[in-house]
Amino acid sequence: MKDGKEYLTKEDVKFSLANTSQITFEVTDSCNLDCVYCGYGRFYSDYDVRENKNLSVHKAIMLLEYMNKLWNSSYNNSINKNLYISFYGGEPTLNMPFIETIVDYIENKIDCKTRKFTFSMTTNALLLHKYMDYFVAHKFNLLISLDGDDYNTSYRINHSSKPMFNAIVKNVDLLNEKYPDYFKTNVNFNAVLHNRNSVESIYDFFKRKYNKVATIGELNDAGIKEDMKKEFMYTYRNAEESLHQSEHYKKIEQDMFLKSSSFQSASIYLMQYGEFTYKDYNDLLYGKRVTRRIIPTGTCSPFSKKVFVTVNGKLLPCERIGHQFAIGELDDKEVKIDFSAIAEKYNNYYSRLENQCNICYRKKVCTQCVFNLPDIEDKSICYGMMSKKDFKIYQNNQLCFFAEHPEDYNKIMTEILIK
Repeated sequence: MKDGKEYLTKEDVKFSLANTSQITFEVTDSCNLDCVYCGYGRFYSDYDVRENKNLSVHKAIMLLEYMNKLWNSSYNNSINKNLYISFYGGEPTLNMPFIETIVDYIENKIDCKTRKFTFSMTTNALLLHKYMDYFVAHKFNLLISLDGDDYNTSYRINHSSKPMFNAIVKNVDLLNEKYPDYFKTNVNFNAVLHNRNSVESIYDFFKRKYNKVATIGELNDAGIKEDMKKEFMYTYRNAEESLHQSEHYKKIEQDMFLKSSSFQSASIYLMQYGEFTYKDYNDLLYGKRVTRRIIPTGTCSPFSKKVFVTVNGKLLPCERIGHQFAIGELDDKEVKIDFSAIAEKYNNYYSRLENQCNICYRKKVCTQCVFNLPDIEDKSICYGMMSKKDFKIYQNNQLCFFAEHPEDYNKIMTEILIK
């Protein structure tokens, strides 16, 4: 690149795409709910206009054919890797023909000896009663969106402003009754945290009713409209604060494990600073390479974890970032991915933040995504930069966590880091 350092090359990006762990299709931008806090709703401005569109089957198959060539190329370094093919919305069950066509195509027409495919879907469950037999037959992993009990879920409303808790739970209960083994192994829940629930109320509801531990997500604080910031902050709730307000937070935290921010933070810290954890075989043989270059910020390498395909054919590295940050496109004729341009785009972001990252004491365990920084195209300011003093506090918090959870050190080592 002309200015700054070259952190990524086009070959790095192509390698990441060839070995990605997940392809997520935004099946449709239609939805039978009108959730108050929806990521494509009134709080946000960084998504394409919702026009009740469906993703083209032709474009999706074109991408799968493109990916299949990469899987059968020298860029692939994975043998028998499990790849998630995920369906997202809107509400994906509003476009079941797309899902059925893609599943059939992958099961019967993809000729790839290096990949195993698992199907998954995020759904509001309103149409679950119609399609549960199909999901069970094809061993789908289902992530059902529900925020807890009746009041906790009262932001999940239909287009007539009617709360839909009872309709959702009725279908979830039907699935549980009809396919209890499948429900136990293949069904999980995702709850949005807001001012009408808490980590404790969410945990208690799912543990009591379904013997499950839900994933709890905070509202995305990127891309908020200027005139909606006050209402957003009124609705927003911080997960860690909510957890520690619980009378039984230690028990909840233990049961949540990596669904808890404390365990996530401790795991990242242990991986980067633990004396007996190694990132690769060379580290084990020759010792940790302290001079190894650290790429600025905690931004995922493009496509390394996921390829997200919007209903309009845009390609993004994640569904949680604004559509204006697309790094590829599917048109009617071809897959448009310029690996050199992607590398240059990321390198520019990295270079603009490099000076801050160099003096940040948390750079080895940074989780800050550049696409969630405000005004990243105009400014290069990371508000999460950590001073030496602040890092000492952070470090002490991690060590205190392990002192309070001595048995969990082994759990993290054996179930997370060693695996």
